[in-house]
Amino acid sequence: KMVVNNMPLVYVQIIEGGLKKKINALIKNVTIAVSGSLNAPKENVRVIVSEIPKTHFGIGGKIAKELGK
Repeated sequence: KMVVNNMPLVYVQIIEGGLKKKINALIKNVTIAVSGSLNAPKENVRVIVSEIPKTHFGIGGKIAKELGK
């Protein structure tokens, strides 16, 4: 089994709203997936979660906030 001795860095971008309680689970699950996929120790995996304001996200040419998304 080949071991990768790197430090994977994963950026996750989500639209703001309603997920604050789920971010811990998201980080844990992404860490497990990346660790298993790259055969990297979980301790080496870094996950950064950024929330995008609904005023900075468009769908079909309209601001998501205006669409109630």
